[in-house]
Amino acid sequence: MLHPATAHFAVVLPIISLVLGLAYLVKPSELMSKISTRFMVFATLFLIAAFFSGKNDAADVFILLSDAGQEVLKTHKDLGLYLAIGMGVATLVKFYGCFKKLYKVELLAVALVTILSAGILYQAKIGGELTYQYGANVEQYSDGMDCLEEQAEASEE
Repeated sequence: MLHPATAHFAVVLPIISLVLGLAYLVKPSELMSKISTRFMVFATLFLIAAFFSGKNDAADVFILLSDAGQEVLKTHKDLGLYLAIGMGVATLVKFYGCFKKLYKVELLAVALVTILSAGILYQAKIGGELTYQYGANVEQYSDGMDCLEEQAEASEE
C-alpha cells in the first residue's frame, strides 16, 4: 500500500511549487526560477507515482466496494491520470521558460500549476471520501457501509 504515502506528497509538492512559482513572479531571479522548476519536476514525479500506486491499490479493493464506491473510484482514477498529464505539461512549459529565460512562459506555467493545484485538492477530497465513506483499504470493512453504521452506533451511545 504505497498510495497513501505517495498521494500525500502528490498533494503537497504542487502546492509548494505554486508558492515558489508565485515567489518567483513577485521577485524574478534565476535562482528562484530554477528552484521552482525543480519542485515542479518532483511534483510531477510524485503525481505519476501516486497514479500508478493508486491503480495498483485499487485493483485490490475495487470488488469490495459498493456500486457507488466503485464509481467514485473510477472518477478518482481518471482525474488522477489527467492531473499527472497536466502537471507534466506544466513542468515542460516551466522548463522551457526557465532555460530560455522567458518570464511570460513561466507565468503561464504558474497559472497552470494554480489550476492543477485546485484539481489536486479536489482529488484529495475524493480520496478521503473513498477511505472514510466507502471504506477503501480499511481493514475488515467490505464496502464502507460498515464504517457508517459503526459511526452511527457510536454516536447513539
